[in-house]
Amino acid sequence: MGFIETIIERNETFARDGFSASLKIIPSAKTIVVGCLDPRVDPLDVLGLEPGEAATFRNIGGRINPALVETMILLPTVAMAAGQMMGPSWNLVILHHTDCGIIGCYRHAPDLLAKHLGVTRKQLECMEVTDPYKAVAMDVAAWRANQDIPGEFTISGIVYDVNSGRIKVVIPPAMLRQTSDSA
Repeated sequence: MGFIETIIERNETFARDGFSASLKIIPSAKTIVVGCLDPRVDPLDVLGLEPGEAATFRNIGGRINPALVETMILLPTVAMAAGQMMGPSWNLVILHHTDCGIIGCYRHAPDLLAKHLGVTRKQLECMEVTDPYKAVAMDVAAWRANQDIPGEFTISGIVYDVNSGRIKVVIPPAMLRQTSDSA
């Protein structure tokens, strides 16, 4: 059986046994997780998330980049269209991990990686690509500095260890930044 046939069969099982028409467009835990594409680091699995609990965005390294920022800027409009407001009760979790393939991109295709991240090659050299603990702290700082992103989120930065299966909170949950309403 080919892969498409396999996933068709799995989908039949899901539709019969796991599908829930009651899931909403807004995540029930009002949480957005930004993580890496690496299949070892699926946020649903490593964070024990239930279906519909969080929205997840995954890219190479789980790093902040222009496309992700654009998406985050659009999200309040999507939420409003669904009759919800995004604000202080929302969480933004930045999830990096050990042994990330982004290191190979950094070493073998730095110009492509710089383009993906929306930085210059010189800026890339300062992005702590080889250290997920420093990288997650750097990304949380970049999220906080971007004034186009709604500021009422609680943000945290965590690193998943692919060898132990455990996460470590590097940046504890805190307000993304003070807004004029919260200052």
